[in-house]
Amino acid sequence: MNKPQHPVALITGGAHRIGAEIAQQLHQAGYNIVLHYRNSMNEANALAKMFNADRANSAKIFSADLNDLTALEDLTDFALHAWGRLDVLINNASSFYPTPIGTVTEQTWDDLMGSNLKAPFFLAQALALELKKNSGCIINIADIHAQRPLKNHPVYCAAKAGNIMLTQSLARELAPEVRVNGIAPGAILWPEQQSDLSEKSRQKILEKIPLQKQGSANDIARTVLFLVKEAPYITGQIISVDGGRSIYS
Repeated sequence: MNKPQHPVALITGGAHRIGAEIAQQLHQAGYNIVLHYRNSMNEANALAKMFNADRANSAKIFSADLNDLTALEDLTDFALHAWGRLDVLINNASSFYPTPIGTVTEQTWDDLMGSNLKAPFFLAQALALELKKNSGCIINIADIHAQRPLKNHPVYCAAKAGNIMLTQSLARELAPEVRVNGIAPGAILWPEQQSDLSEKSRQKILEKIPLQKQGSANDIARTVLFLVKEAPYITGQIISVDGGRSIYS
């Protein structure tokens, strides 16, 4: 059986925000898209419908709880059989919320570690053979706070720090066939849980950024596209897309 003409990308958390922008960039670049979502069914359906209207049979959706290993297995099986190939894995899905010391439970620990570290590892492991066959790549969405801890978010920061080491470790384990890189966003989108963040607080954050402005989801998506399409000699790297924030203490 001949493989389809279009390469295929699996994007976790691909229904909205940064994930949706990544999906749009890759789809425009000729990729077929497997959109993973957990609860955002309406957004996933709308995005897939738009992609399929532009190019027939070019997008499929799948719901899964990334903290459930059985669900992860179902997702990988779906992705591998959607078009009979897989070329790119984007580990974008992420839980994010504060966990001040004294409030952390095993459930919150497992949730934050699950989406940010456990799922990216097990997806990479399950898809490694197919990605090797296609000289594919993996991109993990990390965070600048993996190296500069964010107050009241110790579990999230620890998970993202693990995500960075996972990226570097996978780059060694899967070389030379598969490239593995990460992107560490800065102030791109205000967290959904912090929609009530005051304008003064937001401005205080932006003042710490050399470029003196907030980034956009498109900045992340364009970096993903660069790593996927234009960087055959880059692996094991974490690219900070943060307006220069990480050069300051």
